[in-house]
Amino acid sequence: MERQEFIKSELIDGVFSLTLERPKANAFNNSMIKELQACLKDAGRNPAARIVLLKGAGKIFSAGQDVSEFRQAAEAGELSFRAHLQRTYNPLVLQIRSLEKPVLAALNGPVAGAALGLALACDLRMAADTARLVVGFLGIGLAPDSGVSLFLPALIGLGRATEAAFTNQPILAEQALEWGLVNRVVPAEDLERVALEWAQELARGPVGAMGLAKRDFNRAVYPHLEQVLDYEAHNQEIAGSRPEHHEGLNAFLEKRPPKFD
Repeated sequence: MERQEFIKSELIDGVFSLTLERPKANAFNNSMIKELQACLKDAGRNPAARIVLLKGAGKIFSAGQDVSEFRQAAEAGELSFRAHLQRTYNPLVLQIRSLEKPVLAALNGPVAGAALGLALACDLRMAADTARLVVGFLGIGLAPDSGVSLFLPALIGLGRATEAAFTNQPILAEQALEWGLVNRVVPAEDLERVALEWAQELARGPVGAMGLAKRDFNRAVYPHLEQVLDYEAHNQEIAGSRPEHHEGLNAFLEKRPPKFD
């Protein structure tokens, strides 16, 4: 078992497990993103790694981006949402979709913001019955990024995706299953075991053919993914400069309801 600062990796029987481990909400900072990028690169070039199992430590998958980094960067005059996305989540999403091996996400609790984008980029999702999927971005005055604007409507339809984005209401596990947002739901206490069993089953399959099938799906369903990610970054630069984001971010950090009107 290898442990970086925020990602714990383990390779057993073809299953390359990557655990997000940054208490208390497994929120991403720049270091954690770089570690995950490195781990996915390792998964791609290691023939012994036949499937990637992505999961979160504790009772939460990930709250997404650690927004306190935004405030620090803004105060230092170094914040560019476009540049941030171009070096962080956009490459991560493309790594997941271009990895010609199955990627299974085990969603053990809340999943929000950029973490939702990463989960939706995975090929398969298994959720604990306690999982809650939240778009999140509009709550702090931002637009969806990390591929959410493409993956979410592709999976559940534009109307449902729009409502989830505009209202910021959680999509609970059983609803996510009914809508096809996740493939399977299991009791929270069984998730780690059952997800590993599914990953091991997939690892014994024709992984090379799965990679080609993934190529087919990318061409058929997500042929413009790279352009969408770039456009999301463009719009996020606009959103990040507006008063709505400043109010949303301050309200989030001060733990109070935002006043957007």
